[in-house]
Amino acid sequence: MPTTQQCAVIGHPVAHSLSPAIHRAAYRSLGLDWSYRAVDVEPGGLPAFVAGLDETWRGLSVTAPHKIDLVGLGAPDETVRRLGVANTWVRTADGPVVANTDVTGFVLACRTRGLPAPGSVAVVGAGATARSVIAGAARLGAHDLTIVSRSLERSSQAMMLAAELGLEAQWMPLGEAGPGALSGVDLLVSTVPAAGLAEVAEGLVAGVATVFDVVYDPWPTPLATAAAHAGAPVLDGLDLLAGQAVDQVRLMTGHEVPLDLLRSAAQDGLNARL
Repeated sequence: MPTTQQCAVIGHPVAHSLSPAIHRAAYRSLGLDWSYRAVDVEPGGLPAFVAGLDETWRGLSVTAPHKIDLVGLGAPDETVRRLGVANTWVRTADGPVVANTDVTGFVLACRTRGLPAPGSVAVVGAGATARSVIAGAARLGAHDLTIVSRSLERSSQAMMLAAELGLEAQWMPLGEAGPGALSGVDLLVSTVPAAGLAEVAEGLVAGVATVFDVVYDPWPTPLATAAAHAGAPVLDGLDLLAGQAVDQVRLMTGHEVPLDLLRSAAQDGLNARL
């Protein structure tokens, strides 16, 4: 097998991704002569792309809109089977496997930042990333969940997942999430584009202990700005991006790298872009 192995982040769009900066930093620290790049794959095109990979390809980080399509492209781990969402593809001696490192990354980010275990969590959005956050919240010990979204019908899978995980779940229309609607919630997590919350950000954060916005560019988001004005601690998308990459690097290379190294690489990559 060639010394140089290929890895990439797959998405659409994907040119903005900081994953190349993160994984290349990991390879340098491990002394690996591996390559990692961003590849734009149109919606629906992931199966054909994966089928065309030769033996030099070792792993893929997979982001929107392909996280659900990835589930059927390898042997799934337990988390993938339960959530129906994957973000990592790895070639192994026994064939390709698919995993979800967003869940462990979310948990690692929260614990590394020293957040107390949340009893109550509110999640804005109900898509693939939201499902991973819900599973992560359950692992952190949460027992109460509020899903805030525009459609109850589109939130049905997230609601069912919460029930399966033993969470007491309720749905709140985004349009009704006014000031104080989430007061007393330990952790508010937004998984939607920043612009979508511009008009409701102040109301969402009112009375919330901690805010985690998975967006990292542009930063600060309206939600992060409102949280800062309210005096609430804020975690950002770089925390999640670096956290989920810890397990991705381990799965792809077989080696551990520290979260701080990957978080710094992500920040450096963002600073260079700005």
